[in-house]
Amino acid sequence: MEKRHQTLKEIPVSERPYEKCEKYGAAMLSDAELLSVILRTGTKNQTATELARQILSIHPYYEGILGICHTSMEELKKLPGIGKVKAIQILCIAELSKRLAEAKVKDKISFHCPASIADYYMEKMRHLNREEMILIFFNGKNKVIKELTVSVGTVNQTVASPREMFLEALRCEAVSVIMVHNHPSGDPTPSRQDLLTTRRMKEAGEFLGIPLSDHIIIGDHRYVSFREEQIM
Repeated sequence: MEKRHQTLKEIPVSERPYEKCEKYGAAMLSDAELLSVILRTGTKNQTATELARQILSIHPYYEGILGICHTSMEELKKLPGIGKVKAIQILCIAELSKRLAEAKVKDKISFHCPASIADYYMEKMRHLNREEMILIFFNGKNKVIKELTVSVGTVNQTVASPREMFLEALRCEAVSVIMVHNHPSGDPTPSRQDLLTTRRMKEAGEFLGIPLSDHIIIGDHRYVSFREEQIM
C-alpha cells in the first residue's frame, strides 16, 4: 500500500515548526524543523519538514546540518521541490553559520597563540572542498595589516610561491607573516609538499627580513602548528 503523506492541516499544531517555535522557542526545534521554517513549503507529496530531512541526508559522508556546508547548488536542485531560490537560501544558511562561528571567536583571537588562530579559521576553512592558502601580514606592533588568500588548489594540493607571497608583504610593509591553509581530508598532518613549501617560504622571508612566524594547517576540528611542533 502506498504511504499517504499528511497535509499541513492534518499535522497536530504542537508539531508544526512555526507554532512549536512560537510556543517553546527555536531551541526546541530539530535540525529538520529549523530548516523547514526557512524552506516554508514542501511538495505535493511531502511536507517542508520531510523535504528538510532529505536535504540533511543528501551528503554521503557528512551527516545532518554539516552536510549542507559540503553540498553544491547543483546537488540541491536535484531534489524534488528544490529550485534555484531554495538552493540559494540553503547555501546562504550554511555560509551564515560559518560566519556566526567565526564572529564568536573574533574578539578573542590572539595572533601570538597558534590554537587561537586555528580556532578563528576553523569554521571558515574546515568545510572547504579544496585547499586554500591564507597569508596574515603583521606590522611592527604585531597587529594584522592584511589577510590575503593567495592560492586555491586542487583537492589535496595548494600552490603558493615565495615570490607571490613576499611581493604582497613588501607592498603592505609587513614585518612578519603567518601562513594558514586547510586539508580537505580533515587530517592536518603536514605532507611532504607542505614541508617543502614552508622551508622555501622561511628561507625567502629570512633573506628579505620578513620572517615566516608560523604555518598552521587546519583539519576537521584539529590543527598542526609548525611553530608548536618545532618543524619550522
